[in-house]
Formats: sequence, C-alpha cells, structure tokens
Amino acid sequence: MNRSFFPRDLFAEMDRLQRDMQQALDPTSSIRGLGRGFPALNVGGTPESLEIYAFAPGLDPDALEVNLDRGILTIAGQRSPSFSEDAAVHINERFDGHFRRVVALSEDADPDKLQATYRDGVLRITVQRRAASQPRRIDIQ
Repeated sequence: MNRSFFPRDLFAEMDRLQRDMQQALDPTSSIRGLGRGFPALNVGGTPESLEIYAFAPGLDPDALEVNLDRGILTIAGQRSPSFSEDAAVHINERFDGHFRRVVALSEDADPDKLQATYRDGVLRITVQRRAASQPRRIDIQ
C-alpha cells in the first residue's frame, strides 16, 4: 500500500481546479489585453510596428506554431508534462498540455512583413505597419 508523506490538501486541490476552470473558460486575448493564459503576452507597438511578446520558457521552438489569417494572429503549441504518469505529484503549478492564444491585429498591420524569433524563452513577433499608415511630415509648398 502506498502512503504519501504529504496528506492531500482539499483546499489546494480546490484552488487547482478553480485555476483550471478559469483558464478553460477565460476569453481569448485581443489587442486590448483581455484574458490571461499560457503563454503570458505583452502586446504593444511603435509608430513603425506592432510588437507581441509571448513568454514561454522551457519550450522547444519547434513546439510553437504561429499563424496569421485575416488579421488574427494565433500562437499555439504544446508543453510536455513535467512528471511521469506514475509519479506522485504534490504540487504542480507549471502549465502543461496544449495551448492557444489569439490576438486581433490592428488594420494597419502588414501581413507580408511579419517576423518571429524565439530566444531565452521569449517568442517575439514583430508586424510592420503599412507605410501609408505611418506618420510622416508633409512639406508645405
């Protein structure tokens, strides 16, 4: 008979279930920053580009998929479980499994000028703004 040194904490289990339900029912992210989930996102911009940072430490870049369709940017992938199936888990706060985040890009984003890089656990996506929408000085004749 297996006995754990750590008794099962009902309140910790309820907290975990609540977090799982919140994550499952949370609305997807948009340019206005609604929602939370994995990976955590920072979305902002400069006059020349839109910048999206997805914080996904410990992932293989091949496990990430970035798609753009009709102004909707999707970041998806999968994180492998930390423990083997037969391990007795006492605390598990690290997300694992499939994930998907969606960001609606502004109309001035140029879908042909998108670049994605992954370094030190941060996925950086840069989308250039269309040249017609960038501020410029008009000479007076």
